[in-house]
Amino acid sequence: ELKKVFIEHVAIRVKNIEKMRSFYQKYFNCISNEKYTNKAKQFESYFLVFENGARLELIKAPDTTEDFKKNTGQSSGLNHIAIRIGDKDSVDKLTEKIQKDGYTILEKPRETGDGYYESSILDPEHNRIEIIA
Repeated sequence: ELKKVFIEHVAIRVKNIEKMRSFYQKYFNCISNEKYTNKAKQFESYFLVFENGARLELIKAPDTTEDFKKNTGQSSGLNHIAIRIGDKDSVDKLTEKIQKDGYTILEKPRETGDGYYESSILDPEHNRIEIIA
């Protein structure tokens, strides 16, 4: 019998690990560990911890290839990461700040058919992020 089953972390392979780390720290108040580096494999990673304990791992490695993230369309595989930040006003303000800072807003804040109040953005490397109340 399984007990205490939950997602421990989600990982994203990145090209610019420092820029991605800064983005998540700036907009989502993540706390970062010290960078892990394996020089032999040219592997680097950070774990970013959200207020509720959820973790996002950023990975930079030489075997990372370009993939489907050439546009803002949908594709198979991981679709998005949803980050809850509080109330509707918080979603509105953060989305506006991210847009003013030059990042792509896919969908402005709105009520969705499944009961969320959310916006949809792209992080610096075009991963789809839903900001939800």
